[in-house]
Amino acid sequence: MHNDIESILLSREQLHEKVLQLAAEITEDYRGKDLLAVCILKGSIIFFSDLIRAIELPLETDFVAISSYGHSTSSSGVVRILKDLDQNIQDRHVLVVEDIIDSGLTLKYLLENLSSRKPKSLHVCTLLDKPQRRTVEIETAYNGFSIPDRFVVGYGLDYAEKYRNLPYIGVLKPEIYQD
Repeated sequence: MHNDIESILLSREQLHEKVLQLAAEITEDYRGKDLLAVCILKGSIIFFSDLIRAIELPLETDFVAISSYGHSTSSSGVVRILKDLDQNIQDRHVLVVEDIIDSGLTLKYLLENLSSRKPKSLHVCTLLDKPQRRTVEIETAYNGFSIPDRFVVGYGLDYAEKYRNLPYIGVLKPEIYQD
């Protein structure tokens, strides 16, 4: 599995430090508020788990699964909600936790959907941001790392459901995903 990795972009230590930094900011910003942290499955699960354990506030969690990639390396543009939230978010402070923002199309669709449910506030925390790939405007309240336009896996991110369990963010060798 590690032989498929061209290079390590972000080490386990860098990820840990950034999670602690983001959690401290979130703790400060949401102190005294009723926080609902929403994990976007599946890619965000490891980041989400580490992040919520480091947030020093009472909070609730929920999960949403959306898809626009399938087994491709780029968004199809067709977004499907595979699993919706279990909780009503009206008048709640909602923090959406995302693994990576690429084109922004999928996240924009989700945010519009959630916004229509009238939360008190709706913000995004992303671990990774690829600003060169953005095709729509997305505002993030918390941004871990801006990264170059490379195909990355690990720490929850996958290619065809593989590599999620890598403890770092690595650049996948192009011959693995190119036909």
